[in-house]
Amino acid sequence: MGMIILFSISTMPGHSQEARAIILKSIEAGKFDGIETISKLNIIDQKGRVRTREIYMASKTFEDDVEKRLIIFMAPADIKGTGMLIYDHENKQDDMWMYLPALRKTRRIISSEKSKNFMGSEFTNADMAAANIDDFKYELLGDETVQGTDCWKIKSNSISDDITDEYGFFSQFLYIGKDDFTLRRSIYFDRENDTLKTLENNNIEQVDPGSKKYMARHMIMQNHQNGRKSEIIMEKITLNDQLDSDMFTTGFLERQ
Repeated sequence: MGMIILFSISTMPGHSQEARAIILKSIEAGKFDGIETISKLNIIDQKGRVRTREIYMASKTFEDDVEKRLIIFMAPADIKGTGMLIYDHENKQDDMWMYLPALRKTRRIISSEKSKNFMGSEFTNADMAAANIDDFKYELLGDETVQGTDCWKIKSNSISDDITDEYGFFSQFLYIGKDDFTLRRSIYFDRENDTLKTLENNNIEQVDPGSKKYMARHMIMQNHQNGRKSEIIMEKITLNDQLDSDMFTTGFLERQ
């Protein structure tokens, strides 16, 4: 996701401050006053078999710059009502909760669980929120064209073993569009510097003409080490800055 706000920046390789500035712009570009989506999550195993989930998501940015996100599974029947609540903080660790209808219980997702698969997919719990920018060091490597778009290529490295464990990867190559600050591609590497996963963000669309913000409608996460992949296809996107704040509570999650 991104916005068209051009700013003066050097593209000489190796400049960490410039890389950090681009990452900050990209994070801000992904925040909306209020937005709702209906998506399909397809989970594809090594043999090409597909399991499909239908997801409702609502997100709202609050005055303290905390982005709160509600995710509820609408189908299939065996997971209907399962939900996740995320408080995406800018300068501290995010808060995450998971509600399981079968147990009628909400529980906090601790740091060691953020690298776990999101509902059996190749996305992780951590992928459901923006990374804390201070958890990584950044290096601007130069330019590269991705999906016909001129992008900055940035390398990020986790600052500690604990952070690597929390996110489930050691480093990334990030390809961010120069005109809209939208992430086009991310390549993940493990501690041995072997390729772990690749995220491709496709069908980039301007969903908020007023603030010129963009969103990828089709995201594919390919795991190169286990042969599985998952995709999120956004079927409906609705801007709604009047979302009720009470939606973003564990109490609301438990009433679904």
